[in-house]
Amino acid sequence: MTAKKCVVLGISGGIAAYKACSIASALTKKGVEVRVVMTKNACQFVTPLTLETLSKNKVSCDMFAPKENYDVEHISLAKAADVFLVAPATANVIAKFAHGIADDLLTSSFLASKAIKVICPAMNKDMYADEATQRNLRALKERGCIIIEPDEGMLACGDTGKGRMQEPREIVAQVEKLLYPKRDLEGKTVLITAGATREDIDTVRFISNRSSGKMGISLAQAAIERGAKVVLIAANISVEAPKQAEIIKVNTTQQMYEAVISKMEKADIIIKAAAPADYRVKQKSSQKIKAETLSLELEKNADIAAEAGKRKGDKKLVVFAAESENLLRNAAQKLKKKNADMIVANDITKEGAGFDTDTNIVTIIKADGQMKSLPLMTKRELSDIILDEILK
Repeated sequence: MTAKKCVVLGISGGIAAYKACSIASALTKKGVEVRVVMTKNACQFVTPLTLETLSKNKVSCDMFAPKENYDVEHISLAKAADVFLVAPATANVIAKFAHGIADDLLTSSFLASKAIKVICPAMNKDMYADEATQRNLRALKERGCIIIEPDEGMLACGDTGKGRMQEPREIVAQVEKLLYPKRDLEGKTVLITAGATREDIDTVRFISNRSSGKMGISLAQAAIERGAKVVLIAANISVEAPKQAEIIKVNTTQQMYEAVISKMEKADIIIKAAAPADYRVKQKSSQKIKAETLSLELEKNADIAAEAGKRKGDKKLVVFAAESENLLRNAAQKLKKKNADMIVANDITKEGAGFDTDTNIVTIIKADGQMKSLPLMTKRELSDIILDEILK
């Protein structure tokens, strides 16, 4: 029988503490042991009794409270956790974690734990955007902590922006994946391209597009968590690439083409999530151009997906289509033209589905004609669905 998994749920003092009740309840219903540790400020927003009722466990709040036994509580909490989840995590507690300050039960337990650590920031948009907070979050990421980015929307203070804690459903789903990871890609190599290539005009200017690489990076992270060896060919991306991947940095479409062709032989699955520039400047200038008017002659770049389709053999090839009109027709034509096994198509005119967003709305079309339309979801959620469909 599989041992029961344990989540230590840390709650710090922000209005989003009420959402921790839903997290504790959902995890408990899924058979997870939930042990809650709260800061004194958190107790001003939601009572320990509420969390004890939902988790069916004693809630820990005070480092020096009388004990029923003689264990060192912050150490026993740290050792019990399979996942140490802090939701909400205020700017204050994030700063303490980042700088190793252990002045209460939550911070002491967190620093002592060797479990997977997940942090869910929740605060005013300006506090979240402040360089001190961002620097602290970067430091925690570098130490291996998983940050579940806050959502954008109306905040408790009345402001609108990024800082609202992610919804409990999304947090619970990500914690479940950490507790019970799929390992259905073990022994497989997945080649993924991500980001926007750039084609120089001169020493200053270039041609590119709005792709951030978020979809490709989400796919890479999902594949790694499912046991795959990931080769990530990354052009210009706005998010951090997973350190567990073999990362090949490129700038131009030609460089990406050469990297894909050189690496695809050992891949089982090829996912073309990048947005390579279709054209390059025929004669780029070695100096900054200074002119009142400028005319550029462009020439076609190599078609990476089509070449991969010619060479793929029994490998699985997945391509993407970002369209602004005739989505299904254009995607079906591209699927056939590239000799791909599956295409992920999205209408970039829809809210939440364009470039540089954390979400997407897509239709998956397979070479055999199967089609699946999906609602708005995070790119991380979509990544697992794409991998599921490939494995089918």
